[in-house]
Amino acid sequence: MRNKERFAVAVRLKNGSIKVLKQKSSKYPKLFSYPFMRGIVGLLYTLYDGIKALMWSSNQQLEEKEQLTKREIIGTIIFSLLFAVAFFVIVPFFSARLISPEGFLFHALDGLFRVVLFLGYLLLISFLKDVKTLFKYHGAEHKTIYCYEEKQPLTVKNVKIYSRFHPRCGTSFIFIVLLLSVFLFSLIEGSAAVKLASRILLLPVIAGIGYELIKLSGRYSKNVLVKILISPGLWLQRITTKEPTDQQLEVGIAALNAVVD
Repeated sequence: MRNKERFAVAVRLKNGSIKVLKQKSSKYPKLFSYPFMRGIVGLLYTLYDGIKALMWSSNQQLEEKEQLTKREIIGTIIFSLLFAVAFFVIVPFFSARLISPEGFLFHALDGLFRVVLFLGYLLLISFLKDVKTLFKYHGAEHKTIYCYEEKQPLTVKNVKIYSRFHPRCGTSFIFIVLLLSVFLFSLIEGSAAVKLASRILLLPVIAGIGYELIKLSGRYSKNVLVKILISPGLWLQRITTKEPTDQQLEVGIAALNAVVD
């Protein structure tokens, strides 16, 4: 769990107890706090805090000799980013060009292949045992935040009744970025090299726009038009979140309690 001042990570140890790490959140200069810019820069700072959280939480489950080093974590992150660019950008791009090198059909197929690959990837990994556990904790996170936003005491009994689908979810954010990319990339003309480079270089810009849309969806979540726009992301959370156990809810509550007054 993370807010502007601090972030906290809670893990269930092998002995059944819950251990919590609490640290100050990384803050970026006010120069980057303006709309659109804050989404791009904030994403990088959140990723930085996320890597620290990942290292700590992973090492809690390992013996001292097995614990992951910074180099191993950074290597894994770099490999994951390269894989994501190759699988979700380069593969659909050249697949679309095999069918239609130019024009509307190319852009439509490029976007369609990107969305299909993303959905297929999520469905495939959702069958893995460890990922199922991860998605249950994801559901616990959403339920806990919903309970807090409704100003109810953070107890397992209260948290259980809330939905595991939340409009300001990272899954919804990624799906919005995918849909935005289909539209924005269709406006770019030029050689194949220019089109491919733009699909990689403009990802931060699209992320900045997607961030603003996610913030608006949270602010106007009762609006009918907003409900329609966020519905694909909420539907996607049926894959990326699962109903958590009481023990997993306790971990979510412990993490949120550590960052709120």
